[in-house]
Amino acid sequence: MRVQRPHVHQRTDRQGTDWFFRYWHEEPLPDGSIKNTRRFHTLGPSKGQDALTQLEAEAQRDRVLAGMNSTPPPAEVAVPAQQPTDAGAILFGTLAEMWRKDHVDNPKIRLAEPTRIKYRTRLRHQILPRWRDVPVGQMRSKAILDWLHAECTSWYMMVDLRNVMSTIFTKAQEWEVLPDTFANPTRRVKLGRRWVVRPEQILSEEETMQVLAGLDDPHLLICETCLSTGARISEVLGLTLQHLDLLKGILHIRQRHCRGDIDVPKTKNSRRVLTLGALVARYQDWITKENITQPHQWLFPQEDDAQRPMWDSGVRKALKIAARAVEHDFLGFGLHSLRRANITWRQEVGASSIEASKIAGHSSVNMTNDYTHVQLRRQEELTRAIQERLQEASHRLRRASA
Repeated sequence: MRVQRPHVHQRTDRQGTDWFFRYWHEEPLPDGSIKNTRRFHTLGPSKGQDALTQLEAEAQRDRVLAGMNSTPPPAEVAVPAQQPTDAGAILFGTLAEMWRKDHVDNPKIRLAEPTRIKYRTRLRHQILPRWRDVPVGQMRSKAILDWLHAECTSWYMMVDLRNVMSTIFTKAQEWEVLPDTFANPTRRVKLGRRWVVRPEQILSEEETMQVLAGLDDPHLLICETCLSTGARISEVLGLTLQHLDLLKGILHIRQRHCRGDIDVPKTKNSRRVLTLGALVARYQDWITKENITQPHQWLFPQEDDAQRPMWDSGVRKALKIAARAVEHDFLGFGLHSLRRANITWRQEVGASSIEASKIAGHSSVNMTNDYTHVQLRRQEELTRAIQERLQEASHRLRRASA
C-alpha cells in the first residue's frame, strides 16, 4: 500500500469554504490486483467561527491518513509486495503523454485551437523524438540547453520548447505524479539575450501607401483596419456586423478566426473596443455593397461561402504580391508588420506606452516595447528637438549675461 501525504487545499467553488485533500483509495480485488480510486475528504471549515487553521487542517489530514497508510491488505487477499516507485525513473514521454491527454486535448480546458495544434506539433516533431525514453531523473539542464541550440533556428523557438517542457514538469507536480522536491531541470536553462533571424523593421508611411495602392477590397479594407487600429488579422477576420457600430465609429473585438477555428480573443486584454476614425465611411460602403444586414453575418466572408469567414492566407498572399510589385518586400514582412507599424506610429504621434499597450491588447507594456520600432526619421526629429532646446538655453544665457 502506498504512503500518502497529499496537500491540503481550500475549496472556494461551493457555498462556504472548507479545507479538503484528495487521496487514493486502494481496493484489493479477488484476482490480486488493486483498484485505485481518487477520492475527496473534507476536513472542516476554513472560515467562520469554527474555522481550522491550515496547520490544524494538515494535522487532521495526518490523523485521517494514519490508518490508511498503516492498514495492511485483508489476509484473505494475496497482494504482491510493491516497492515504492522512484519518481526519477519515470520516463519523460510518460509525463508528456499524460499532459497531452489530460490538458492539451481536454475539451474542458479552455485552450485556443491554434495553441493546442502548436503544443501537439512541438511534442511530435521536436520534444518527444529526443526525450521520450529518457528518465526524468537523468535530464540535466546542460543537456537540454545543448539540444535547444542544436534543434532551434530562432531564440523564440528555444523559449517555446523550453516552456512546453517546463509546463509538463509543473503539471506533473500539480497532479502529484512528481513530488514537490523534484528539481525541474528546465528552470536552470538560461537562453541568454534575445536574438532574431528576421530584421525588426517596418515600412515608412510613404512605402506603406505605395503597397496599399496595389490592393483591392476586401484585402485593402482588411489591411487598412490592421494598420489603423492595430487589430490582429485573426480579430479582423472574426468580425461580424454586430461587432461594428458605425454611429460611434468603433469595433468590438469579441472573437477571432484563426485557421478555421472561431474562438474568444487571444487573451483577456484582447477583448477591447477600437476606434475606426476615417474608416467609418469605408465600412459603410463595404456593408452596403456586400448587402451585409444581419447581426451574425461575417464582415469578410469567403467568396464562395458567405457562411464562413475568410482565411488569412489569401490576405497575406495579396499583401506580399503588392509589396513585391513596388519593391518594398522584405524577409518577415506581412500582416503583423502592419500591427507593428500601428503600435510604433501611435506612440510617435503622442500616445503613451501604456495607451499603446491597451489599444494593442497586450498583456504587458514589455510586450509593447518589443513591437515598437524607432525609425531613423523619428530619431532625427528627437535629436534635433534636443539640439534646439540646447540652442534656446544658450541664447537665454547670452541674453542674461548681456
